[in-house]
Amino acid sequence: MSNEEQVRQHKEVCELLNSTYEQKNRAYGNSFVDTYKDLGIISAVTRISDKFNRLKTLARNKDINQGDESIADTLLDMANYCIMTYMELQNENKCVKENKDNE
Repeated sequence: MSNEEQVRQHKEVCELLNSTYEQKNRAYGNSFVDTYKDLGIISAVTRISDKFNRLKTLARNKDINQGDESIADTLLDMANYCIMTYMELQNENKCVKENKDNE
């Protein structure tokens, strides 16, 4: 696969991530942000760890019924949790910067 094809594929995956994020946010509301505000970074680490543990279970036991969440679904969810955590860290840094500018 050429570099151009890989870049195109990466863009398609990012668009899929965004679509998945939008659908889940519609279904579950802003629960990640709300929990992050209450509990901080540990809430994000917990959710990412849960997905990582699910991935390990699915990878080790390929014969088990994957139910509603396949390896691919788990990876997409984990990627979105990482992106959402990054966004929260960026928002925190923005708030810190704004507070310093207002002092």
